[in-house]
Amino acid sequence: MITIALFIRTVGRQTVQWTALVGTILILGQTALAEDAVSVLMKQRLADMTGKEGTVITVDYAPDAASDQHFHPGSVFAYVLEGAVVSQLGGEEPVTYTKGQSWYESPKRPHVVSKNASKTEPAKLLVFLLSQESESLVVPMKSPGRVK
Repeated sequence: MITIALFIRTVGRQTVQWTALVGTILILGQTALAEDAVSVLMKQRLADMTGKEGTVITVDYAPDAASDQHFHPGSVFAYVLEGAVVSQLGGEEPVTYTKGQSWYESPKRPHVVSKNASKTEPAKLLVFLLSQESESLVVPMKSPGRVK
């Protein structure tokens, strides 16, 4: 009797441990997938501008995906590599940019809409950011009343 009870307790304990491990992997995996939307291609200090660096990234938008409201502390140059992207800066109307089009965002300008224009096709941006060394490239903004 004691050996059966011990066996059941051991199996029960291992089941709980494996369930916790699998749950952790699933949660971390979802976070990693969300972060894979932005890929850093290059980051370089600018020799002729002390304290400044340039960063080149790609941003992949799945169909119907959107970024949260944010701003960039430095200057931004964006170019649409694939699909179409809707972008709206604070105080302006939304603009849909398609493959081959580009735009500029001045420092600290609120980016209130940044999303894939399509519900069925992916979109991809190539983005060049100029910033202070070690400065965050994106700063999230609170968006009152926004429901995710």
